[in-house]
Amino acid sequence: MASMSSGDESLRLCAFDLRRGQTEGQELDKILFFYPAELDLSTQLSVIGLSEGLITFTRLFSPEAACEVIEAERHSHVFYEAEPDIWMVMVVEKNKETGAIWRIDALRRVLKEVHSLFVMFHGSIRALIEKEPTGGLTRSLLYPFITDYLSNFFVGKKLQLPTFRETLRERGTVQMLTLARDIAVEVQSLVQVLDSCAGSLRCHSMILFQDLLVSTTLSADDTVDLFTFAVMRLTSKALSSDASSWSYLRKGPGSSEISSRSTLAPIGSIDSLHSRNGNDMHHVIRPLQNDKWTKGKDGFLITDIWGLETGGSPDSAIPTIWLQQTQERMYLLAYQHNSLTLLLLMPTNAIVNGDLSVSAVKQQVIEDASLRILKIEEKISRGWGGENTYHIKGYRYLVVDSDMELSRASPSGKVTTLAKESLLALNQLREEVDLEKSRAKRQEKDMEICIRAKNNVWVIARVTRGKELYMALEKGSDTLLDTTDAVGRFSNRYCSGAFLMD
Repeated sequence: MASMSSGDESLRLCAFDLRRGQTEGQELDKILFFYPAELDLSTQLSVIGLSEGLITFTRLFSPEAACEVIEAERHSHVFYEAEPDIWMVMVVEKNKETGAIWRIDALRRVLKEVHSLFVMFHGSIRALIEKEPTGGLTRSLLYPFITDYLSNFFVGKKLQLPTFRETLRERGTVQMLTLARDIAVEVQSLVQVLDSCAGSLRCHSMILFQDLLVSTTLSADDTVDLFTFAVMRLTSKALSSDASSWSYLRKGPGSSEISSRSTLAPIGSIDSLHSRNGNDMHHVIRPLQNDKWTKGKDGFLITDIWGLETGGSPDSAIPTIWLQQTQERMYLLAYQHNSLTLLLLMPTNAIVNGDLSVSAVKQQVIEDASLRILKIEEKISRGWGGENTYHIKGYRYLVVDSDMELSRASPSGKVTTLAKESLLALNQLREEVDLEKSRAKRQEKDMEICIRAKNNVWVIARVTRGKELYMALEKGSDTLLDTTDAVGRFSNRYCSGAFLMD
């Protein structure tokens, strides 16, 4: 990852609403978030004004033409329309000397991820604006949330965004654990027990082993969001401050390196209304704060992030999330035994109506499921091969199932053995595939690209029926036919022949 200091001018990240601030003198109203917050307002408006112009250009002409204009400058502008007319933009400086070579879609996935997480905890940005039209409530939530999210990319005082070195990773996907048949049956039985812990009410569950998904009853989109949060903050690795996750979702050292002003809206705006008005105090929930979760004596994870409303019930301190598929607000309970983490979701309206008690559900989990959890964790751990479990000798690869939002890749430690030239060639290859996919838009298009880079490495991309394969083979003596055969063997053995091309 390329480094940039917390005050570096090489990164700008903003969110703005095109439906606001269109009247002269009210331009500031459109700004919902800006990083770094310390920048003067004229600079912020300049960045957003340029972004608006580029968005208009993109809408009038082709996306490819817009990219050509953007890439002609020293900076790359990465756009993501999070919601209708609500845009998030990242501006990064291109610098080959420091390794700041970006793949645009990888950075766009960063914007998509932080927005999806925000919606999971706070609901849609548009709904918040409609609830409080001044935008003060929206800003008071966005500023700390995105700032806490950025803390995951800090190493010391350096902010490190994904560069070409992470080209064999796919943000916004889930990495699953492959289970033996007997363990899979036990896991399914456990899921049924968890579902029954809430009586007749429909609940959802997710089970993780370390940073890998074992089971989920959620939709694909909801699974990705909750999985992402769990790997960031809830798994055994996330709770261990001295442990480094082998997943691309690293646990950051905390937001201390980010100025405290970055967690607040600009001075003079309505953002500080709730924090300064003692008669109308609004507790701003910061779900992505670091080091705020601990394991209780009963095995359930506890946090004070959600606080306790004055005069409210203990349930008001329990974490809640929104599910995209059902648009339900759910209580989130997390239980952990060694490397196994269980997440149980229960509808909040059932608690409010008195149909369900959180403490009763916890007790039911302990009584009915704890022994099963212990046995499953033991069996998985016994057969677990460690961080290199999914290493395949001779291959450095990434497999993506876009429909299921799943991915599997060579372990990070093995990817680092690739030469810089090989990673750059892979990164360029992925850029070409991204461009072809954007041109094809929603129409599925089969692709096969095989390139021999300057250092004689073969880089391969195959895209077919919603699945993508990216690979590097560094045997310089291999011919194109040898390379094609190697990809075919990989596809047959590890992908059920999904990437065999006619």
